[in-house]
Amino acid sequence: MPYTILTLNNISDKGLSLLPADNYTISEDTASPDAILLRSYKMHDMDIADSLLAVGRAGAGTNNIPIERMSEKGVVVFNAPGANANAVKELVIAGMLMACRNLVPAKAYVDALQGDDEELHKQVEAGKKKFAGFELPGRTLGVVGLGAIGVRIANAARALGMNVVGYDPRIQIKYAWQLSSDVEPVDSINELLAQSDFITFHVPLLDSTKDLINAESIQQMKDNAVVMNFARDGIVNERAVIDAIEAGKLHSYVCDFPSNTIKGAKGVIALPHLGASTVEAEENCATMVAEQIRDYIEHGIIKNSVNLPDIKLPRAGVCRVSIVHSNSVDMVSQISQVLGKSDANIHHMVNDSRGDIAYTLLDVDKQLEEVTADELRAINGVLKVRLL
Repeated sequence: MPYTILTLNNISDKGLSLLPADNYTISEDTASPDAILLRSYKMHDMDIADSLLAVGRAGAGTNNIPIERMSEKGVVVFNAPGANANAVKELVIAGMLMACRNLVPAKAYVDALQGDDEELHKQVEAGKKKFAGFELPGRTLGVVGLGAIGVRIANAARALGMNVVGYDPRIQIKYAWQLSSDVEPVDSINELLAQSDFITFHVPLLDSTKDLINAESIQQMKDNAVVMNFARDGIVNERAVIDAIEAGKLHSYVCDFPSNTIKGAKGVIALPHLGASTVEAEENCATMVAEQIRDYIEHGIIKNSVNLPDIKLPRAGVCRVSIVHSNSVDMVSQISQVLGKSDANIHHMVNDSRGDIAYTLLDVDKQLEEVTADELRAINGVLKVRLL
């Protein structure tokens, strides 16, 4: 029987093509999906079907998914870290150029001109001095968050002749290796703000990052600095940056999250959430999550999950058993006892945890009956059991 994949947003055909029709049914309306693929759809008010095994977010952020509820039901949530990194990097570079060269008000000025070409040329020459800007080389970019996106931005800024300072107390080794040796690490946000002519954020929205830029932190920044937010709405306090621009403290604010507060405000460039809106990024994200969903559904392999540990185990034996369970004492022993009662010999097994939730994947030397799966499900703390 084919697995049913519910799509809550438009997902690139390049990604969906990796889910062959003989084993997967793609649906936009089903009450019992085996997996869900989405982009920005907000799932917090959705009922979670008992059939649901996995959710794939075709992007990096997962604020639109109720992660805790998914974990409680043993549903694996995947994202696509780095798949849209180049698209966001290019938009941040474009944001710096739009801000420092005053391109948006300059275009608005030209669009409002009237008269024949001779008169227009006179007005252009007379008015262009109002839009004189400054150049990027020698300026300092502060990058908060040095993950897949932040590292690319930092390296690109160095290639443009900028100085770069970075702050990320939890940088992963794989990204640290990719970071240019010319990027200067700093020990605090305050230190980064004090040095930077441009600031860009690439962190999730958490209690610790909400209103990271506010009236108080702005006072620690250089005069005429540019604040950019292409990460998450809520990291920058909108009223604070508008007040700072009007007071002459900040040069401008460039973001990907429009609101009525900032729409049309002086010195603000608000874009319609374009960070991952390129053909390439959408294809990359869809491809990554489709592959992850298929690997999990067919083989129990977990990669790039935000709520369960990454697990990879080469196939061996006759039957594979996938078990999502609470991170409890003696869980592996209880699983082994149930399998022993069925005279199943474990070829190999891997078990890992992430916070309060854990995952066990194992191969046995005989085909197990559904009654054994039911016995595993009856263990206190077991959330999902599948025989693959």
